[in-house]
Amino acid sequence: MSRPFRLRASALTVCAVLLPALLTGCGEDDDRGEDLTEQQLDWQDCPAPSDAQGGGAAPSPLPGGRGEWSCARMKAPLDWDDPDGDTIGLALIRARSSGPADRRIGSLIFNFGGPGGSGVTALPAFGQDYAALRTRYDLVSFDPRGVGRSAPVTCLDDEQLDAYLQQDATPDDAAERTELVDGTEKFNAACEKNSERVLPHVRTTDAARDLDLMRQVLGDDTLHYFGISYGTELGGVYAHLFPKKVGRAVFDAVVDPTQTAEQGSLGQARGFQLALDNYAENCVSQAEECPVGDSAQDVKDRIARLLRDLEDKPLPGIFPRELTQTAAAGGILQALYSEEFWEFLTEGLDQAYDGDGTILMALSDSMNGRGENGEYSNLLAANIAINCADDEPRYTVGDVERLLPEFRAASGLFGEYLAWGMVGCTDWAVPGAAGHPDVHAPGAAPILVIGNTGDPATPYEGARRMVQALGEGVGVELTYEGQGHGAYNSGNRCVQDAVRGYLLDGKVPKAGTVCS
Repeated sequence: MSRPFRLRASALTVCAVLLPALLTGCGEDDDRGEDLTEQQLDWQDCPAPSDAQGGGAAPSPLPGGRGEWSCARMKAPLDWDDPDGDTIGLALIRARSSGPADRRIGSLIFNFGGPGGSGVTALPAFGQDYAALRTRYDLVSFDPRGVGRSAPVTCLDDEQLDAYLQQDATPDDAAERTELVDGTEKFNAACEKNSERVLPHVRTTDAARDLDLMRQVLGDDTLHYFGISYGTELGGVYAHLFPKKVGRAVFDAVVDPTQTAEQGSLGQARGFQLALDNYAENCVSQAEECPVGDSAQDVKDRIARLLRDLEDKPLPGIFPRELTQTAAAGGILQALYSEEFWEFLTEGLDQAYDGDGTILMALSDSMNGRGENGEYSNLLAANIAINCADDEPRYTVGDVERLLPEFRAASGLFGEYLAWGMVGCTDWAVPGAAGHPDVHAPGAAPILVIGNTGDPATPYEGARRMVQALGEGVGVELTYEGQGHGAYNSGNRCVQDAVRGYLLDGKVPKAGTVCS
């Protein structure tokens, strides 16, 4: 995910609440002056994910009895402008290479996106998809700073988040606008109060410097990297800062590095509208009758009518919460991230038309990082903290009202949600770094850049712009003519062969290759 339509944060005071292992230096200075590139990682069996990581069970053994997942903590400077000062601990996970030692290339580091997603939980969840890459690499991922077990940003407790996310995200009058702005201000004030110390240090440039430290600690001369969604932005920033340290790298589901937050949100409005159009066409094209509409337009009209009705009459959701208009829109957006979720969207809509909002609310909870036990991960917290620290523009109610016609034209269903989501950073405690990230990386090794024509969250055009921004001879564009967010995990053989050919054998695909 890149910039979900309604991102809200959560935060604990860094020194008072975070486990000491997560953040050292709260009144201590025993790490000052330590050469962090020389640290030795203590790899141990992985614990069950923390609440901030999303909870659940410890990662299962790897398929075929070929080793276990192991976890470690890496120290990194809290403030990269003061590298000898206080440190934080970054959570890492690894599966050792399954192939012969003399064929091992090094470590392949993954970032699965967000910003705010836990790589420590994501890599085991998707590990089988990358089994072929493990024949020559140790597979490694991490919780970026501010995320999961890496000095997590938090703001509100679970009960407060439940109430906060019930607010109307598309205000229709002055009273609703005031409620939205007041809620955002209170939320952001809680983030500042509870996570003030870490908030200035969660920018993507900080995470990129962490990546280079990780490369050195893992013993690699260059960074071999697989970035997905926001992970492509992080990879692009790394390439800009350390072009000569780029090894074999793949960017999938590419963030457009040339856009401001406004342009990115507008692009997502168009992208999710395209995904909805494709979903509706697919539903009515099935051999069996589409249960949520007689034609593609009827499907979309009925969804729009459902959302209008929910504004005044929410449906029973997951007790004791109700399915509001905002929650339903979030559930629909979540289902549009992947073609594999379309069947759940159909079931959820069919159920909602019968007066039951359970499935759509479950989808919305998934998007917001809420578990079945009512506990939230810190996905929302980290997402807004990183976005607000990165993005220089600050948008007011007046800005949104001025832009609403353009957003509505981009998507009658989702435009307003994405437009109003831009006020989330208006009174953020930390100034944004820039209008957009700098990814220009002259002299870097080739980076395989994959764009998906049906991607709703990171629209296809962003891949071409990433290639252009990286600079001549760096980005190599590959197009996947498919649906959903990302290409490699679609299972498309052409895409996977291209990725594996480059990462495993160094074979750069021909620029402009198209997979369908």
